[in-house]
Amino acid sequence: MIRRVSVRAIVLHQGKLLCVRLKPYKGSLREAGGTDYWCLPGGGLDEGEALIPGLEREMVEEIGVKPRVGNLLYVQQFAYNDKDYLEFFFHVTNSNDYLHIDLSKTTHGAEEIAEIGFIDAAGTKILPKFLMSEPLEAFAASNSPTKVISRL
Repeated sequence: MIRRVSVRAIVLHQGKLLCVRLKPYKGSLREAGGTDYWCLPGGGLDEGEALIPGLEREMVEEIGVKPRVGNLLYVQQFAYNDKDYLEFFFHVTNSNDYLHIDLSKTTHGAEEIAEIGFIDAAGTKILPKFLMSEPLEAFAASNSPTKVISRL
């Protein structure tokens, strides 16, 4: 089974979560017409790339803002279409820097992202689904141990 390792940013501002809606692209599950859900910014690591530099690279490429990476909040592992996915969710602490995003000034954002914004996680269709019911702000502020979510 092939393993894909991804990093994701949890950016919180005034009770809302920074999310993106992705555009369709060739060879992806979104090829037929984009997505009807929101997800966290981030993406797959390059071969041999470390977690935090990978998250920094993904955020700059897609959104144009370098994150200040805080605690590792969640790790999720799941299998889908003969692949094993391992995702690391980091708290990003410089949320004010993400209030005014210009995707046209990024290297990948305009081609990959249909919409970006701070949304109400509890009232919106977000993947992964656990984000809709987690007390994200309280958990990020708690210094609690990382939660591991496994659905293999």
